[in-house]
Amino acid sequence: MHVHENTPAAPPTLCVRALTSHYGRIQALKGIDLEIAEGELVALVGANGAGKTTLLRTLSGVQPASGGDIAYRGKSLLNQRPDARVRAGISQVPEGRQVFGPMTVEDNLRLGAYTRPRVEVAEDLDKAYALFPTLKDKRRLPAGTLSGGQQQMLAMARALMARPRLLLLDEPSMGLAPLLIEEVFRVVRLLKSQGITILLVEQNAHAALSIADRGYVLETGTVVLSGQGSELLANEQVKQAYLGM
Repeated sequence: MHVHENTPAAPPTLCVRALTSHYGRIQALKGIDLEIAEGELVALVGANGAGKTTLLRTLSGVQPASGGDIAYRGKSLLNQRPDARVRAGISQVPEGRQVFGPMTVEDNLRLGAYTRPRVEVAEDLDKAYALFPTLKDKRRLPAGTLSGGQQQMLAMARALMARPRLLLLDEPSMGLAPLLIEEVFRVVRLLKSQGITILLVEQNAHAALSIADRGYVLETGTVVLSGQGSELLANEQVKQAYLGM
């Protein structure tokens, strides 16, 4: 049997080209280029106002792009509504742990599975509870009674209920105590080990770059640096600007 030597490589999970986005007349993204291969953990770091959240919102479809392209597994997403992107396998954990406070923990999780057949939901709940045992103990309590760290776990678990292939994580460590930050990053590493492709947006640059395969540094809507996580950690510019060294 003849084997073709040069079978084309699979397209990257996410390929962003010359992406721009505006809020009114203000240009928030000024031509972003980035890509994420299948199974990669990519960190996006930058100061407040650099455009990190805008980029995630544009990827998930809640903020319109004004130019450029977003290709997910080889197909353009630009005309896809947010729910179609979720069905395609893209799930976002928004910043600020947006859980539905009056609803129980379990009902919050079920909401994350709105695109999935019902028969799979019970199985996915079991998986979520195995990942986050605290949530299992509190599954009948209103989500609003959870601590900040537990709400962050719930927000992540809820996103996983959609069985994403690409997880967009927006500032998961924001406002958490150091011990909880460690726990969040442990979960992120675990998800990567399960084969989920992850784009991690994080102000805690040191923690993010330490676990990332690759990273991008964003400044006022532009990528100013990119490289392997370990390279960026050692980069003088990054050290001074983001690592306080």
